[in-house]
Amino acid sequence: MAANTNTPTALDKEQIIGMAEKEMEYRVELFNKLTQTCFAKCVEKRYKEPELNMGETSCIDRCVSKYWQVTNLVGHLLGSGRPPM
Repeated sequence: MAANTNTPTALDKEQIIGMAEKEMEYRVELFNKLTQTCFAKCVEKRYKEPELNMGETSCIDRCVSKYWQVTNLVGHLLGSGRPPM
């Protein structure tokens, strides 16, 4: 019976764990940038109320949506190797 060549080696496992850690770091950094950017853009510097008002909430919704759209577009362009439009 032939040996299973699809079994990952210890080095493969380390590489997979390393890639997963890098991905997690990227996701945390992306979330932090999104939060900082949209908060700075949409929330007034002087807090008047303990909760977000309707304008701030709408602004944050639009900001997050645009941020994800641009992030996905850049990811697709980088992944495809195509020049930007």
